[in-house]
Amino acid sequence: MCPFYQKQGNLYTFSGGTGKISGMEKAKKIRAPGNRTLVLTENEKAEYKKKLIYAENLIPDTACIQNKIICADLSSVSDKLPEAFVDLLIIDPPYNLNKDFGDFKFSRQSDEGYFEYLKSWFPPLLKTLKKTASIYICCDWKNSCCVYNLLKEFFIVRNRITWQREKGRGSKRNWKNSCEDIWFATVSKDYYFNVDAVKQRRKVLAPYRQDGQPKDWEETADGKFRMTHPGNFWDDISVPYWSMRENTDHPTQKSEKLLAKLILASSPEGAMVFDPFAGSGSTAVAAKKLGRNFCGIEMNEEYCLWAQKRLYTAESDKTIQGYSDGVFWERNSRGTGENSGCP
Repeated sequence: MCPFYQKQGNLYTFSGGTGKISGMEKAKKIRAPGNRTLVLTENEKAEYKKKLIYAENLIPDTACIQNKIICADLSSVSDKLPEAFVDLLIIDPPYNLNKDFGDFKFSRQSDEGYFEYLKSWFPPLLKTLKKTASIYICCDWKNSCCVYNLLKEFFIVRNRITWQREKGRGSKRNWKNSCEDIWFATVSKDYYFNVDAVKQRRKVLAPYRQDGQPKDWEETADGKFRMTHPGNFWDDISVPYWSMRENTDHPTQKSEKLLAKLILASSPEGAMVFDPFAGSGSTAVAAKKLGRNFCGIEMNEEYCLWAQKRLYTAESDKTIQGYSDGVFWERNSRGTGENSGCP
């Protein structure tokens, strides 16, 4: 059995060995043999740190920030961002939950307080958007209304995507919270949307034939499938976990597959994708793998370094789990699906 740490009171017992450790900060994480969660050596940290842009070095020029991660608090650099450089804005801010992001802890507020928090950093981003830009903002169900009210002040709200999370705690007195929302809006009526790029390949359970031939489906080595238009409920997304190559220790990491859908649908190749809450870099990595330019802002330096390593890896590995041959596959529909741990 692979060793692990188990908490007993204020002590951590090391299973598979002897002795006890007082304080998790002294306990190094023990990874299972198949665990692919990203790790950095000290040499890698020093090298990737050189690639970051820090607030004091930021120049308000698109060429200087293109395909870069900016290590800074958004509020400290928003006035230094270029005007009208963004084709696609993807925002995954802290949800209105008590959450520890390492050197930053977010505390739950009232709905009114959370709305004011959103308005404290959102308006300065407006100048960065092109007239043809699209915007996506992630949230949970409790404050989905806050995000909608924010967007409708400035943009044309187009839709609300709800995606199913596999993870989530059950409750004896309520329904399990297993979904999150993403609001879609545009600056104007002139915007990019490529529906053909995000059609999903779904299994055909009751294949219908006309004149002996498949109707609206095809038979492949993996089974019978049809291409379907994407809806606003997504049940084919896996939250990154330990056996996935894209996994990091970030507490709220989004999957590359989820972001790939937004990027492919709402930006052409070569477009600029901007993420002002970049986290461990999932948006930037997906953009790079799909031939888009990117810029990300993240205040936590460690997360920025994780992003830089993932970007380096993306130079030679363009795979996105659950997306291959230009097709989004539903979960478990082929041997290299989400739950296999393979790309």
